[in-house]
Amino acid sequence: MREMVKGSNVPLSALSENVASVIVSLGWGSPTGEGDADVSVLLLDANGKVRSDTDFYFYNNPVAADGSVQLLGKTPAADGSEDRISFDLTAVPSEVDRIVVAASRYEGARFGELEGVKLSLADGGGDELLRFAIDDADSVSAIIFGELYRRGEEWKFRAVGQGYDTGLAGLATDFGVDIEDDAAAEEAQDNAGIDDQADTTTPASTDVPTPQGALGAVPAPRRPDDEVEPRKPTTRPRTAKKKVTLPKAAKKTLAENESWKEARLFPVSVLKSDRDREMRATSVLLSVMAQVPEFGRRLTAAFGAPAGRMETFTEVTLPHGDSPRRPDGVIRVERAGKLWTVLVETKTNGNALKAEQVQAYMDIAARRGYEAVITLSNDVALEGSPLVEVRIDGRRKHKVALWHLSWAEVAHQAQMLIRHEGVGNAAHAWLLQELLHYLQHENSGCHGFQNMGPAWVPVRNGIDDETLCQGDPRALEVVESWERLIRQVCLRLGGELGQKVLPVQRAKRGNDPKALRDRLADQLCLDGKLQAELRIEGTPGVLAISADLRTGKLRTSIQIPAPEQGYPLAWAKRLVRRLTEAPADLHIETLIEGETGGPRGTLERLRPEPADMLPKGNGAQIEGFRLSLFKGMGSSRGNAESGFIRSVDDAVHRFYSTVVVHLDGATPRRASSEGGTMTG
Repeated sequence: MREMVKGSNVPLSALSENVASVIVSLGWGSPTGEGDADVSVLLLDANGKVRSDTDFYFYNNPVAADGSVQLLGKTPAADGSEDRISFDLTAVPSEVDRIVVAASRYEGARFGELEGVKLSLADGGGDELLRFAIDDADSVSAIIFGELYRRGEEWKFRAVGQGYDTGLAGLATDFGVDIEDDAAAEEAQDNAGIDDQADTTTPASTDVPTPQGALGAVPAPRRPDDEVEPRKPTTRPRTAKKKVTLPKAAKKTLAENESWKEARLFPVSVLKSDRDREMRATSVLLSVMAQVPEFGRRLTAAFGAPAGRMETFTEVTLPHGDSPRRPDGVIRVERAGKLWTVLVETKTNGNALKAEQVQAYMDIAARRGYEAVITLSNDVALEGSPLVEVRIDGRRKHKVALWHLSWAEVAHQAQMLIRHEGVGNAAHAWLLQELLHYLQHENSGCHGFQNMGPAWVPVRNGIDDETLCQGDPRALEVVESWERLIRQVCLRLGGELGQKVLPVQRAKRGNDPKALRDRLADQLCLDGKLQAELRIEGTPGVLAISADLRTGKLRTSIQIPAPEQGYPLAWAKRLVRRLTEAPADLHIETLIEGETGGPRGTLERLRPEPADMLPKGNGAQIEGFRLSLFKGMGSSRGNAESGFIRSVDDAVHRFYSTVVVHLDGATPRRASSEGGTMTG
């Protein structure tokens, strides 16, 4: 891997033979886990300007019509999050000379508040080719991380690291994008009576641009120089797009009684064996992917698939020595006469992937020139820890990538599209709704991560009788299962809310995920607790989860800072008023500067006397308040989803829906596209 410095450049062909398509990842983290930014891409001609405003790609214009650019969305990383962009360099128009990759912050935020700001670039096989760390971001609100540019017939990369004080609007204007105020554009459009050109409902992201740190306007198409007569107003790129989403409230049924069951496109009542479940689930999923382009593209873009015509197949027979192999599915995408092909291996009902099967498919894919193998199961992959170990023959020039999807990720992407972001037409929305119903049915076997593993009960027993020692490999197994569970909780909650929900990884820069898990396993042996934090878009703080295996109690909590102005008694009264609909057993603790604990009590007790939340001593500085709910955690185990997993899921959903939604900054917002997977 090549480490780049500011101003350096390198030909992509010198790093890999597989650079027809590449994925660029922009990463960052913050001490609080709350810092974020938005990526953008500009296609420039030989004069260093965009050819038109459609050459500007950002969170609400994420895909190029020719498939050359695809914003894949954010995924959690060890020390923050990564925002990825897929480039099909073979599809970039010949008149495009440079591709600028940038990111911006919004609402006055600056890159100097983040840490670990970096760019990395991977080839079509997923191998990381180069990395560029930006250490001097300072007070800028937008940064050009780097650029891809042509030299003859080959593409090169240059590390730029140039900052802008004027945010993304200033950066885009410098490259010829015609910026126009969003509100003014809507008013002009309304006056013209063009009601069908834009959806005036909630934008796809409420990070709607402000003058600094985000695009403060919407680019409008420019008129050709040789045009004299005024044209009829053209449709403009909008931050709000009109798409079909299903209503959240179900229509009143016409059935006479509850015994009448609605006919389903994908029935699940006849599924008896694991083999039946695997075959049905694979066929249902691949069929919907082929019929709903938005959904198929969403699931494959992160794996390097081009934008093109997709066809899917099941139970395909492929030669492999003396015994032909039959992968569960095949996905093929055609673009410009070229084929992108992946083999699919599916497991349901908690069954584990078999290394021998996956290895055989990797070997077949390598011999036949296929691009990848995708495994799909209830399990959730962890960063830096593959579910299946396979051997890679270094003598082969053709490299095959191995990717993993969990059923929870599939359901998350379907829910994001049909409930929050919208799809192209009503038929596509209905198909996705039928798929989601199938995945969530108890007979489908596609429920996601279901079991804490064989080490769960021995570890709990060892904590109870204080015989669990540091270094016990079973503690590490439990920590890994806990991380999988937390990632799945994020997917489920994010799908319901339509917002980004990501696990917070409070790791020091440069620490690998395995070392972090080792430390967490040692901590579990010492204090008997599993802990995690979730960052939910639009909330005033981080949602913390603690599972105390000694007491059998789950604690969900959020810490909110004290207001910058006003009086403590007014703060306490206002907080109690906002929590009118919260559970009576909600614990409220006042956080005092320099002290380990302050006044505390239940909401039921504090409602009539908010002043009881205030410290008695003079001069005590209130830093904030911690709100907590406690509940018992389940302990059952088996092939079905365990009671512990259900209790964690329920605790997080209850805490968010009854407590967090009442706090300042917790207004639900519709999330921008998060294409790709949320793998670990």
